[in-house]
Amino acid sequence: MKSLILSCVLALSASAVFGQGYQFTEVVKVPATPVKNQAATGTCWCFATTSFMESELLRMGKGTYDLSEMFIVRQKYMNQLQDNYLRRGEGNIGQGSLSHTFMNAYRQVGIVPEEVYTGINYDSDRHNHSEMVRFMHALADVAVKAKQRSPEYDKLIENLFDTYLGKLPEKFTYKGKEYTPKSFAESLGLNMDDYIELTSFTHHPYYVKFDVEVPDNWEHSLMYNLPLDEMMETVDYALNNGYTVCWDGDVSEKGFSFTNGVAINPEVKKVEDLSGTDRARFEKLGEKERLEEVFKFEHPYPEINVTPEVRQAGFESFVTTDDHLMHVTGITKDQNGTKYYITKNSWGTDRNKFGGYLNMSESFVRAKTIYVMVHKDAIPKATKAKLGIK
Repeated sequence: MKSLILSCVLALSASAVFGQGYQFTEVVKVPATPVKNQAATGTCWCFATTSFMESELLRMGKGTYDLSEMFIVRQKYMNQLQDNYLRRGEGNIGQGSLSHTFMNAYRQVGIVPEEVYTGINYDSDRHNHSEMVRFMHALADVAVKAKQRSPEYDKLIENLFDTYLGKLPEKFTYKGKEYTPKSFAESLGLNMDDYIELTSFTHHPYYVKFDVEVPDNWEHSLMYNLPLDEMMETVDYALNNGYTVCWDGDVSEKGFSFTNGVAINPEVKKVEDLSGTDRARFEKLGEKERLEEVFKFEHPYPEINVTPEVRQAGFESFVTTDDHLMHVTGITKDQNGTKYYITKNSWGTDRNKFGGYLNMSESFVRAKTIYVMVHKDAIPKATKAKLGIK
């Protein structure tokens, strides 16, 4: 674990070496397991939540685990097929989902280690669900049109997942002990009821739950609604007290650059906040040129002050969308003192110079978060009391 943390710190501090003028100073870093690769799948929701749970096991003193994402993903597909059929084909059977999907599947079927169920039963070293999902859609359509799920349909679905993902283990041996998926889950000591999803929008009352209106919330899970400042305070409280945060939000903006290892929300018109040669150069540029200058990611620029109104406007204009889940594991600051959140992605380690991590600025997180998930003890006491969480 020490070597993992050291490699992350070295990667983050290497930005100036690679010509990107972001120089980060780590404030807090919570232990996490190695970066994985969701590859050609839309299963970020499971990779992020699994990584979060692996950090929970580290926090609880349980040791380092590598849990199987695809064991959970398979059950999620089964649940979606059931939901889609009962909705007469109007359900969501896409690859995306949210953190509570992991928790629901975990309660149903348990979990297994990655070595027991890799979810790759085809000639590849990386996940790829593109063909499998097309077959899944075709089978789902046949059942809906026939208005029945025949025994043959059930066999075809099982065979489809067995073919691509592998047969499910009924029992397995791990570190010399025999388990079932449910008994292994029990041995971990994770209680899915301990994890809380929090959001912040003004079109619903604060301190109550509501069904967040995004397509991947196909299970219609209710999330607690907090004022924006209080949601951010919770994120900071969690990280500063040894907890990590599961994050869902928008990564479609130009300010999100995994290659450069940063996600920013720049205020490109605030020339007066710059000084010296930066200001002189910036003043000579037109608005379009200024925008292009910022997104070269050569050095930090002032960022937008994100109010609840700014955040809500982005959501209601469909600019802020539900794109991607990641795992927030710490806090860092750039050379100007701007706060960023150290974020573990699931796109492998070879697509940026930072070992698969990136830094999301505070302004970006305030604007682009759809929801966060934390352990209930990672919520400040005053906020817990307002939400009625014990």
